[in-house]
Amino acid sequence: MPSNAPLGTPTKVTQGSPTKGGIGESTLRPDGTLKVTGEFAYSSDMWHEDMLWGQILRSTVAHAEIVSIDTVEALKTPGVYAVMTYDDLPTDVKNYGLEIRDTPVLAHGKVRHHGEPVAIVAADHPETARRAAAKIKVEYRELPVITDESSATAPDAILIHEGRDDHHIGHVPHPNIVHRQPIVRGDVASARERADFIVKGEYTFGMQDQAFLGPESGLAVPAEDGGVDLYIATQWLHSDLKQIAPVLGLPEDKVRMTLSGVGGAFGGREDLSMQIHACLLALRTGKPVKIVYNRFESFFGHVHRHPAKLYYEHGATKDGKLTHLKARIVLDGGAYASASPAVVGNASSLGAGPYVVEDVDIEAIALYTNNPPCGAMRGFGAVQACFAYEAQMDKLADEVGMDRVAFRQLNAMEQGTLMPTGQVVDSPAPVAELLRRVQAMPMPPEQQWLTAGEAADVRQLPGGLSNTTHGEGVVRGVGYAVGIKNVGFSEGFDDYSTAKVRLEVVGGEPVAVVHTAMAEVGQGGVTVHAQIARTELGVTQVTIHPADTQVGSAGSTSASRQTYVTGGAVKNSCELVREKVLELGRRKFGTYHPAWATAELLLEGGKVVTDGGEVLAHLADVLEGETVEIEAEWRHRPTEAFDLHTGQGFGHVQYTFAAHRAVVEVDTELGLVKVIELACAQDVGKALNPLSVVGQIQGGTTQGLGVAVMEEIIVDPKTAKVRNPSFTDYLIPTILDTPTIPVDVLELADDHAPYGLRGIGEAPTLSSTPAVLAAIRNATGLELNRTPVRPEHLTGT
Repeated sequence: MPSNAPLGTPTKVTQGSPTKGGIGESTLRPDGTLKVTGEFAYSSDMWHEDMLWGQILRSTVAHAEIVSIDTVEALKTPGVYAVMTYDDLPTDVKNYGLEIRDTPVLAHGKVRHHGEPVAIVAADHPETARRAAAKIKVEYRELPVITDESSATAPDAILIHEGRDDHHIGHVPHPNIVHRQPIVRGDVASARERADFIVKGEYTFGMQDQAFLGPESGLAVPAEDGGVDLYIATQWLHSDLKQIAPVLGLPEDKVRMTLSGVGGAFGGREDLSMQIHACLLALRTGKPVKIVYNRFESFFGHVHRHPAKLYYEHGATKDGKLTHLKARIVLDGGAYASASPAVVGNASSLGAGPYVVEDVDIEAIALYTNNPPCGAMRGFGAVQACFAYEAQMDKLADEVGMDRVAFRQLNAMEQGTLMPTGQVVDSPAPVAELLRRVQAMPMPPEQQWLTAGEAADVRQLPGGLSNTTHGEGVVRGVGYAVGIKNVGFSEGFDDYSTAKVRLEVVGGEPVAVVHTAMAEVGQGGVTVHAQIARTELGVTQVTIHPADTQVGSAGSTSASRQTYVTGGAVKNSCELVREKVLELGRRKFGTYHPAWATAELLLEGGKVVTDGGEVLAHLADVLEGETVEIEAEWRHRPTEAFDLHTGQGFGHVQYTFAAHRAVVEVDTELGLVKVIELACAQDVGKALNPLSVVGQIQGGTTQGLGVAVMEEIIVDPKTAKVRNPSFTDYLIPTILDTPTIPVDVLELADDHAPYGLRGIGEAPTLSSTPAVLAAIRNATGLELNRTPVRPEHLTGT
C-alpha cells in the first residue's frame, strides 16, 4: 500500500476459529459484524487529507444536439480546480464499453439519454463542486426521441449511433437493433398442427433498478510515477482497468486498482460509472479526487434491468405434452450497448424454460433507444423470459384441464434433456422434484391476521399499518413457478479466474493467505475462499488479501460464477501448494516423519499426493523457514458461440434451477397485495456454506418479489425522461414487505464443478416473480400480463 493511501482503505481480514471451519460448515462472515454495526469502510468512506471532490454535470434532455458548452462561470468559482469536457480528454480513445465501445466518457456532438455525463468539475468542497457544475451553460437542440420498437425500427428512424461498425451490425435487420439471436430447432409449423390446445400471450416486463444501498463512489490518487491509484467499488476490477487505461493514455500497470467496500451490486457495477472521471480529474489537478453520487444521481449513473415485451405461443396435446413454442422477446437496451448482446443470448437460449419441447422458434433482440441504458442485473435476461413462459404454463395447464404443478412436472426437463440450442443437459436437472418439494411444504394458516379475539391485526393485512381494511374483500391465492438459469460466462467467452495462495508459518502457526481479484459485493466469497483454504490445506488461520489488480483477473462477480470459478481457482492453487509442501516435507524429513502419520503419503507418477486430500498434520515443522506461494488460473470447460442463424451450440457451462410457491392475500376492492409466504426449493449441488446459501436464496427471492408488485423505473414515453429517480417514488421491499421465505435446499452434485457445486444467487430471482403473479391471478381471476402489478390493474380503475 503506498504511503499516501487514503484513510478507510480496506484492511486485511483474518479468519480463524478453534473449529476447522471448512467446506460444508456455516461459518460466519468476517465482515458481518462490521456491516451490522456500521463500522465497515465502504468506498464512500474513503478519505485523503488533501483531496478534492468531483461532480458530474448531466444532460437534462434525452436526445439532443449539443450546440455549445460554456464553462467560464464554473471556472471562476472560488475553490474550483478543474472543469473538463469532451475536448479536454487526453487521448484519441474517448469511448468505453463492456463489449461494444459505444459509450462516450463525456458527451460529444449530442446526448442520447436523460442524465448522460456532459462535463466534470473538481473543487475543494462537494457543495462548491455542485454549485460550479450548475453554472456550466449547455445549449441543446432537441431531437425526436426513440422509445420503443416501432419508433426504433421505422424506415425513417433517427439512428441512435450513426456509422456503427461493431461486430453485431452484420446480422441485425436495423442499426437501432443492438443484437439479434434466433433459436430454431425442429419444425414449429408442423408441430402446431399436432397441438390439441394452443395458448398465446403478450407480456410486459418493467424496468427494474438494482437499488444497491451504497451509491457509486471512489477515490483516485495521482502517483509519483505519472500513474494513478484508484480505490473503487466495482464488480470486475480487470474489466474496468482495460476500459480506463486507454482513455487516460496510460499503460495498465500504471493504473493500479484496489477494491473498496461495495454496498451491493446486482449487475449495476459491471459498467463504469465515475471511475474514468475521478482519474481524469486527479491527473489534471495533481490531487486526489473523490466522487460520491447521491441517490438521485445513482439512478442515472448505472444501467438497469432491460424492460421487455414478450410474445409467446405454446401448444400441447390433450394428454398434456408440449408440442411447440414460438416466441419473440424484445428487450429495450437504451442508449448504449452495455451487456445487451449477452442478455439477448440468455433470454433466447433460456426462453423455453426448464421444459422438454422439441420444436422451438425463438427470436430475441435488444434495441437502441433514448431510454436509460440497460445491462446486467441479477438473472440477466432469464428473468424476463421466465415471467412469460411460466404464465404460459398456467394458461396451458388450464386449457388441458390439468393441475398446474402436475402439468409442469409432466413436461419437466431432466438430466439428458436436449436444450433448444442442441446442448445436452449433462448434470442433474431435478425440476419435477423441486416442484414436488415446494408443493409439499406446509401451507401458512388461513386468516392469520385474526387474533385470538377474532379482531383483525391490520399489520398482517394488505395495506398493513395504513389500516385500509379489516379483512373485508380479502381473498387468498396460491401460485407456482420454476425457472432455469445459466451459471458463468457463456457463448465461447474465455471464462477463468486466478488465485494466489501463500502458506507460511507466523508465530509458530501455519497461516494461508488467499489473494484474488474477486469483487466481494456481499455474496460472501471471502468466507468461502477461507473455507476452501482450510479444507484443502488443513490450516485454521486464513487471511484474505484485499482484492486488487496486482493479481490476475477473477472475472466479474456476476452470472452466479464466483464460487464456481474463483472458488475453483482457490482450490486449484491450494492443491498445488499442498503438493509442493508435501514434496518439501519429503525432501526435508523423509517419508517416515510423524507428519506423515495421518497424511498417508503416496507417490503417483513422481507426484506427491495424499488420500482424501488431507494435508500434513505437522505443517509448522515442514514450513519452518520456508514460504510456499503459487498463483494459478482455473478454467471451466469451454463453451461455444451460438450459431447466428439457428442458435445451436454448447453455449452454457452449467444450469441451475429453483422453484417457488407464493401465497398472497389480495384486497380486491382496493387492489392491495400482501405476499404471505414465498417458499423455495433449489438444487445447489453442494452447499459450501449452508447459512450463506439460504441467505442468497432469500435475497434473490425478495428481489423477485419487488419486481412483481412494486419496483419499476417510470420513463416518460414522450420525453424519455426518468420520472421517479428516488427511493421515495421507486419502491423496494422493506422488512415489512418481506414474507416468510422457507427454503428447501437440495444437493445433487454436478460432476463438472468444484465440490459439485452450482451457482445459486440468481436462480431464485427468476421464479419468485411469476409465482407471485400466479398467486395474484389465482386470487382475483385476472390475466395480469405485466410487472409490476399495480392497484389499478386489480380494480380496473
